[in-house]
Amino acid sequence: MNQTIALDIFRHFSHGLATGEWDTFLGMLHDDFVFWFPMGKYQGKNVGKEQAVEFFQYVRTVYPTGLFATLENITTNDKTAIFEFKDQGLLFGKTEYKNRVAVAIDYQEGKITGYREYFGSDGKSY
Repeated sequence: MNQTIALDIFRHFSHGLATGEWDTFLGMLHDDFVFWFPMGKYQGKNVGKEQAVEFFQYVRTVYPTGLFATLENITTNDKTAIFEFKDQGLLFGKTEYKNRVAVAIDYQEGKITGYREYFGSDGKSY
């Protein structure tokens, strides 16, 4: 995946996090999209675009005022981009939340085919 495509994907992804408007990002997903999330209701492997729609809508309920991402690094090869970023927002609209995240996104034939998220809480201020 070239870096221009990867940056477009991240732009649509971070827009969804910030606004809850996921249509453009979700439109990029392959019907057989597979995602892996490390904890909570969607922990483990999840299969299908329909499950992804549920997940990203759920993210908005956890961060109703938005989750704001700052990209720190991107690494790409032919089919995968790894995004390293910080994000911050209000958990359930009340509690300050800061995180460091790495997301690997697989891309093939014009569609996102996979998503794997890894994170750890970041209690330090940026």
